[in-house]
Amino acid sequence: MPRLILHAVTATDVGPVRPNNEDAAFAGRRLVVIADGVGGMPAGEMASEIVIDSLRGLEDADHPDPDLALAAAVEQANALIATDGQGAGTTVTAGLLHGDRLGLLHVGDSRGYLLAAGAPDVVRLTRDDTFVQMLVDKGTLTAEEARGHPRRSVITQAVQGESYRAATALLPVEPGDRVLLCSDGLSDYVEDAVIGRTLREISDLEACARELVSLALTAGTFDNVTVVVADVLTA
Repeated sequence: MPRLILHAVTATDVGPVRPNNEDAAFAGRRLVVIADGVGGMPAGEMASEIVIDSLRGLEDADHPDPDLALAAAVEQANALIATDGQGAGTTVTAGLLHGDRLGLLHVGDSRGYLLAAGAPDVVRLTRDDTFVQMLVDKGTLTAEEARGHPRRSVITQAVQGESYRAATALLPVEPGDRVLLCSDGLSDYVEDAVIGRTLREISDLEACARELVSLALTAGTFDNVTVVVADVLTA
């Protein structure tokens, strides 16, 4: 089996309202991460950077159980935030490649998407840990109503020095697949269908990442916007 790698780029914008950018991201050949700090400046920025720094070391070695490696690194970050995070926290969505499997870990409302090679539609890989997602699950709200709900950004858990339950998975991947991780500054304002079309139609990674950020700004996002776009390639 040929060895697979990620070719990944990241793009970010502080947005039209926020004075600082609490998002942080990492784009490597094995590892991709998005983290959206919560709790206001400077603590939100500190928490998201702690998560990125804790996960960054996974890039330098092959991990046969990538989902478990991600979980252990986020636990380490959580312990550091408990000590140094000044009461703040962060979302985290991360992917770690081993062989033809991508380990995935998710806490909060940053999202992961997969556009499989040759597939017409993008697939959302994560479930939002949010108040409105709970209402959707109960049948109280439709997914479309949740998009415009005034409490759509209220998250139900984060990595904040306390207990949390990360969602993990192992996903088969192949050359030609494209992965997107993004903060809610994109996904709260741009529909999945538009995100998927952009991933499919703009082949250049950097141009695709910039266009996704631009779409969020045009749609009127008030938040920081950060994306990581990664193609699965043969090494």
